[in-house]
Amino acid sequence: MNKLSHIGADNRPVMVDISSKPDSYRVAQATGFIKLAENTIMQINENRMKKGNVLVTAELAGVMAAKKTFDLIPLCHTLVILKVDVKTLIVDGGVKACSEVICSGKTGVEMEALTAVSIALLTVYDMCKAVDKNMEITNVKIIKKTKQKI
Repeated sequence: MNKLSHIGADNRPVMVDISSKPDSYRVAQATGFIKLAENTIMQINENRMKKGNVLVTAELAGVMAAKKTFDLIPLCHTLVILKVDVKTLIVDGGVKACSEVICSGKTGVEMEALTAVSIALLTVYDMCKAVDKNMEITNVKIIKKTKQKI
């Protein structure tokens, strides 16, 4: 079995040393979905949620979360993020969230893209919980990642 890169000689978690890796242009995209009741979707569409505009707030929360991923996930590296884009849209049965995160660095931005989508969907949940008791977040996943040498 290969040695796990995040486990040190003392069998404790360690942050991987990436200091010798060259910088690369990196992109990651993620998506996720929150199932909502039809009444909830209608209230979002009509901007009648008491906490405000659900989709705009969720998108902003996702952007903010991507920039803070290193604070949330213990072994994530601090990255200089060049772009974060989070979009939410009402689709059949709920809201879909999509993110794209771009950086130039020594490690990828998959965790940032996943965090952006997750927090966007959690924001939808928080803003709608008073009117919808059966929401379900599903299918949070990476849909694309690329790396180009600089």
